[in-house]
Amino acid sequence: MTKPSSYSTKTIVICLIYSMSKWISIYSELLPSIEIPPIAASLLER
Repeated sequence: MTKPSSYSTKTIVICLIYSMSKWISIYSELLPSIEIPPIAASLLER
């Protein structure tokens, strides 16, 4: 069996990626004509 810590870490990472992609899709749908602000750019660079 896999370690619970590694399983929870993978689950958290998957949830973060899913939430980020969901927010990006919502943001692109709400503001299609506005460019990405420096704050979002700095977050994506991490």
